[in-house]
Amino acid sequence: MSELVKKNTLFPAFFDDFFTKDFINWNDKNFTKFGSTLPSANIKEDDKTYMIQIAVPGLRKEDFEIEYKNGILSVSSEKKVEKEDKDKEGNYIRKEFTYSTFQRTFSLPEDIMDDKIEANYKEGILTVNINKKEVKPVIAKKTIMVK
Repeated sequence: MSELVKKNTLFPAFFDDFFTKDFINWNDKNFTKFGSTLPSANIKEDDKTYMIQIAVPGLRKEDFEIEYKNGILSVSSEKKVEKEDKDKEGNYIRKEFTYSTFQRTFSLPEDIMDDKIEANYKEGILTVNINKKEVKPVIAKKTIMVK
């Protein structure tokens, strides 16, 4: 017969997660291991462009910062909203604030035109279009006759 032993841990379960979970795997239902949301992204490619669509409702186009450097496209946003209601004497009746932030980075291939990156925000979807360089076809082996 085995005995039941009650564990009286000194630290909460948070620390168990901290030390046992894999922090490199960030694909846990669009949430990071720290609980912040990571917006979903669709990436499409055709002959002339790459298109990245990121679902970020509730923002304005002014809320985004998009940078390209050394083959990395970085899309980030930071939004702070404060609302307060005061009575006639200037005392707070209610004060609320929200803060949201995210950053997504994408490694881009070498065949892009870094001066032809455009972004558009419409109906909660940020779309980044990246034009490709025109790739010249590789000529197959050609034998040259000596005259």
